[in-house]
Amino acid sequence: MRKTTTPSRRTLQALALLGVVGLASCTGDDMPPLAEDVYGPLGSIRPDATAEQKETFDRGEAVAKRRFTPEEGLGPLVNVTFCGACHEKPVFGGSAGHYRDFYLTATELPDGGVLAGAHGGVLTAYDLAGESPRPGLQEGVNVITHRNPIPFFGIGLLAELPESSILAYADPDDEDGDGISGRPNYDRGFVGRFGRKAQTVSIEGFIRGPLNNHLGITSNPLTEEEKARLPVRSDTASATQTRQAAAPDEPLTDKDDAPDPELKSDELFDLVSWAMLLAAPEPAPLTPAAKAGRDSFEATGCADCHVPALEGPRGMIPAYSDLLLHDMGEELADRLEMGVATGSEFRTTPLWGISAVGPYLHDGRADTLDQAITMHAGEGEKSRQAYLALSDAERGDLLEFLDALGGLDQRTEGLLPPNSPIPAHGEPGAPFGLTTDEERALWLRGRAFFDRDIPIGDGLGPYFNGDSCRACHFDPVIGGSGPMDVNVMRHGTRDANDDFQAPLYGTILAKLSTPGLPRREATSAHNTFEPRQTPTTFGIGLIETIADDDIKALADPDDLNDDGIRGIASMLGDGRLGRFSWKGGIPSVAEFARDALSNEIGLTVPPVDGLTFGFVSDDDETADPEVSRDDHDALIFYLEHLEAPAPSHEVPGGLELFEEIGCDSCHIPELPGSQGLVPLFSDLLLHDVAADDYFGVPDGIADARMFRTPPLWGIRSTGPFMHDGAAETIEAAILAHDGEAAAVRDAFEDLPAVDRELLLEFLGSL
Repeated sequence: MRKTTTPSRRTLQALALLGVVGLASCTGDDMPPLAEDVYGPLGSIRPDATAEQKETFDRGEAVAKRRFTPEEGLGPLVNVTFCGACHEKPVFGGSAGHYRDFYLTATELPDGGVLAGAHGGVLTAYDLAGESPRPGLQEGVNVITHRNPIPFFGIGLLAELPESSILAYADPDDEDGDGISGRPNYDRGFVGRFGRKAQTVSIEGFIRGPLNNHLGITSNPLTEEEKARLPVRSDTASATQTRQAAAPDEPLTDKDDAPDPELKSDELFDLVSWAMLLAAPEPAPLTPAAKAGRDSFEATGCADCHVPALEGPRGMIPAYSDLLLHDMGEELADRLEMGVATGSEFRTTPLWGISAVGPYLHDGRADTLDQAITMHAGEGEKSRQAYLALSDAERGDLLEFLDALGGLDQRTEGLLPPNSPIPAHGEPGAPFGLTTDEERALWLRGRAFFDRDIPIGDGLGPYFNGDSCRACHFDPVIGGSGPMDVNVMRHGTRDANDDFQAPLYGTILAKLSTPGLPRREATSAHNTFEPRQTPTTFGIGLIETIADDDIKALADPDDLNDDGIRGIASMLGDGRLGRFSWKGGIPSVAEFARDALSNEIGLTVPPVDGLTFGFVSDDDETADPEVSRDDHDALIFYLEHLEAPAPSHEVPGGLELFEEIGCDSCHIPELPGSQGLVPLFSDLLLHDVAADDYFGVPDGIADARMFRTPPLWGIRSTGPFMHDGAAETIEAAILAHDGEAAAVRDAFEDLPAVDRELLLEFLGSL
């Protein structure tokens, strides 16, 4: 049977424990109390943690934020470079916007079975070892499904739940006739509770698998002694504690050059402990409207699957989920089978903290909770119809009740905490030139739009690389650069005559698509791939103040001075000078913003006299332009007024050495601007600095080997380096220089070790 008591009584008991009914008689004498000392702000540690556990939590969070490099074992197949990439919203431990979506693949067999794809079925975005840095679909794959990341808040409490608490709600044959037939999934014989299909029983398994499938980081299982030290409580035998800490029993390995395991055992222990110690979302006091919404939540049958609380060793755990599989109908089905879960079955999503972790449903197709509810079908159809039958006010009350389940005060449209102040002068991401309250307000509006996750309903996609400007520009803070895992992929076809042909849809091979639409894949005809690393936007408004003539004067396209360095001004077809992007093809900050909004996010922009970049219309269902003129102008104002990175400290003799070996031939320390000298360390010209056998993707007058000299200010926080992010260190970037920069590279290599270190310190200080 699905329920051990009548549905209404069991639900009222749990609701009473949460203080949202106020009928003490409903609880019964045998009802355990609500768990205590386990709630807190999203991302915080549980209040009951010991001093030792707090130290472990801090170490584990550091592992979650650690950016792995190929030398440390990253790859060869990669979606992200750190755990926190997919668990950052609204704080670390949460979920993520659409730019961290990913895909699972499988093959549906003629007999009706489904065979999981290789590499855990994860379709990755980058291959660090293959001929193509963008791996495509394996032969025979005919099932591709979308996933949006899952938050970790409170999952240590779910790990502690005895199987009986979950099984008490199972009714696989719908014996009580209520149309709901929840059933458990199993992982190696134990009741699963983690993952979109409850396919995993343990937090260790929930972490080790994605570490390998998304980062290519290998690990060994925790030892029995380590499992016994994990912060989990159980009222049963120690075997239960071991089971809840179980994971894939075998060591994970890969074929890169880093020795396995690539994650040390103590780091894995700290990471698993961090996840287990994350506090449960702290519910807010109920307003009268939320109390009315609570009643509607019960009356519409939402609580039949989103069971308010399950009994654990600490008391009742108010996750608002039965952790069982339910058939959600064909519209939501993904055809992917996991364990006993069919293609239309999904685990009931816990609702604690739900207001702060959108988008919603397994693939993020719902922008709002209202949309998520109205997309329920299958076993959720009856509740959906009951919800739709409510008045607008009643639906609003129910949504207010869901907001009260924790995290509302931390909810944000992007990643900026609510009411974030303007950074002070000298801090990363600070503005310059703001003189009035109106300008400060406009700058803040532009920053908010830069940070905002764009929902599907506002025009995201259909193909995109990020769902916000901040999705790629967040290192070291919003507005900066980005790690390798947000690289943009350019591609096309190189023929036998070294002529390049771009695909009809352009050279950008978007990493993502909106739910329900397969990712765009390269074909066998595409043989040229070139990742593009995210540049910082700090100081770009000052770069715009440099006069065209002062840049053109530095050009020497025919090497008339015979120094081996040419330098070509990137002139656009309409006569404007390009000064932004890796190929120097964008002439202004405004065009830089418009180009990124359309090509990276998929948004249409308002037509503006004199501006030609970006798309002013598309064929999706969102009215054009998808970016308002006010947001458009505020975004550009924000970018134009971002302060340039300031040196961290003086390095005596560093600049002289920089100039002595010829680095300043292209990386000119400063150029005159209308507001004073601009210390960007660039000539903003195109140069061939590639190896002899290199062939990339041309853009405008920049051929397959040419790149604009990147400014060096702020280089200490913009790694990895070079146009493709292939250099993990500044020294590796210098050594990767070739072509026109070969002589300077050789001069660097010939320096005494102490001078090389001095030069690297100088560059790092910029």
